[in-house]
Amino acid sequence: MIELGVNIDHIATLRQARCTYEPDPVWGAVEAHLGGADGITVHLREDRRHIQDADVRRLRDLTQIKLNLEMAATDEMVGIACGLKPEMAMLVPEGRHEVTTEGGLDILAQEARLTDVIARLAGSGIMTSVFIDAEIPQIEAAGRIGAGVCEIHTGPYAHAFHAMGRDAEAQAVITELGKIRLAGERVRKLGMRFNAGHALNYYNVQPVARLAGVRELHIGHAIVSRAVFVGLREAVREMKQLMREAAERGE
Repeated sequence: MIELGVNIDHIATLRQARCTYEPDPVWGAVEAHLGGADGITVHLREDRRHIQDADVRRLRDLTQIKLNLEMAATDEMVGIACGLKPEMAMLVPEGRHEVTTEGGLDILAQEARLTDVIARLAGSGIMTSVFIDAEIPQIEAAGRIGAGVCEIHTGPYAHAFHAMGRDAEAQAVITELGKIRLAGERVRKLGMRFNAGHALNYYNVQPVARLAGVRELHIGHAIVSRAVFVGLREAVREMKQLMREAAERGE
């Protein structure tokens, strides 16, 4: 059954805007869990712009569903992950000047380094995911370095969906969705888990959730945005329902 990982970074963004103690990301994790989330995702960035070290420690201790730690492949972050032992660590590219992650990890450019990072994480019992674009050479490189999961970047699809007036039958949308489909097929053929995420929302999620073999979607900004109006528990419940309905229909 398809699973939903809820990214709660932007609960911390709101807190950090006032440099205060609320809202608490741990409370957000509990509400997401009660709404039906299967996992919690946080990105501990180098500049600590939202999630802080203490947040990750508390989430590790208090979260009752799986914890996915997004991280750059740096020695600092590998050390933190090996100490905390989240269920999954997702390696992502990271730029200090970006608003959010802007593209997939270029595995081809750093295979030796990433092979070492994954081996170190595996030595601590942590499954490693890589966030990559829907490109076959990158997927094959992910297999070579020992990744257990490929999270396919859905941003280009989501941006096309919005630009085409939310028309799922527009050619640009069909083209981008087709890239994700082919990527997912290759991921699974190589024995890795097929996850997907980035810029998914309540309008564009179902075509992705219908793809064969997709195991988990990671969604954050759209859910936190809706939560402003309906509450986090309800926002998660609505997203999970859309995903399940689509997955049951399949392709």
